Amino acid sequence: MPRSLAELIANADALADAFENYEPQPGDFDAPLPPLMAVKLAAYRRAQAEKDLAEAISQARDAQLSWRELGEALGTSGEAARQRYGVA
Repeated sequence: MPRSLAELIANADALADAFENYEPQPGDFDAPLPPLMAVKLAAYRRAQAEKDLAEAISQARDAQLSWRELGEALGTSGEAARQRYGVA
């Protein structure tokens, strides 16, 4: 059903007022993420964790920790840690 310009403007103004006066409620933040957004968020967090881990390993190597020690901390061998995080 076509609306007049005045009706469209009135509706837009009502929506703008509702947006500007909105006060979040405690339950507003409990909604589950849509599945695709959950995957994107998990991928972002994994990438950030990998970046943090690589930086921590670099600092540990600067502090003279061995690849064996780092491998143990990672739950792998020192050689596997060196291959993954060592400088080529």
